Amino acid sequence: MGIMDTIRKFSEKKNMKSQKFKDMEEDYRLNKMLEDRQKSSNRRELERHFKESEEKDIKMQLDMIRKQKNKESWKGNNLMKGNSMLKDDRPILKEKNIFVDNRNDVPLTKKKEMFFKW
Repeated sequence: MGIMDTIRKFSEKKNMKSQKFKDMEEDYRLNKMLEDRQKSSNRRELERHFKESEEKDIKMQLDMIRKQKNKESWKGNNLMKGNSMLKDDRPILKEKNIFVDNRNDVPLTKKKEMFFKW
């Protein structure tokens, strides 16, 4: 029964936290309603207007930031900025190719004598 008790205690703690959160949320809502009722209608309308304009400004700034990030991601392609594989600074490109016969540039794998003599 130890597992069942543990599960029960866990669910009770979860229920207590959710109930406490609901109570705090209701207290906050009631305090806000009380404050709004104490203000004049003109004050409430002015605050609503300020809040709407602030939200509009925030939205415009976020749109500008998103557009800028999108533009940077299209311009700043890291694949093109990296070093090319075909540059001569790599020593492997300067070495002799052992898979090609230097006399006639034919790959050794196409010669029949490489593996079996017919």
